Amino acid sequence: MRFDIDTTATPEQARQAFTDFTGRRTLIWHKTLDPRRYELRELGDTWAVARESTSGSPFWVVARYDWSDPTEIRWTVEQSSYGGGGTGLVRITPAGDGGSHVHAEWTTTGARPLQRPLLFLIHHGPMPRLIARTWVDALNGCARFLE
Repeated sequence: MRFDIDTTATPEQARQAFTDFTGRRTLIWHKTLDPRRYELRELGDTWAVARESTSGSPFWVVARYDWSDPTEIRWTVEQSSYGGGGTGLVRITPAGDGGSHVHAEWTTTGARPLQRPLLFLIHHGPMPRLIARTWVDALNGCARFLE
């Protein structure tokens, strides 16, 4: 899955939203993160391990996030309900209007055979556009909140 979005959030605000693993995480990402299934497992200065799922989704992942590189946030799936793994990244760059341009991409690998068709649809159907819209809403909300 790949998509690009533009947001009114500054690069610093966007980075803060992606790397906030406090109790605010479920508020920031309330449209894409199920608070009942979210669990922070470990947290360091530039990394975190969390169990996450979207409300109504049959899938969950335990992902290790790393933001030690100031130009991007990366994650690696360590466990999943679909039996596979994957990786992803978010790259945030300044936009001309004071906001940010966000490039996102991620893959899933090694899924169980029965779950591959659904994962294929998630990555290649309308889901990237839907996720992109919810990310814009979340990041624009952060920009308003953090002003």
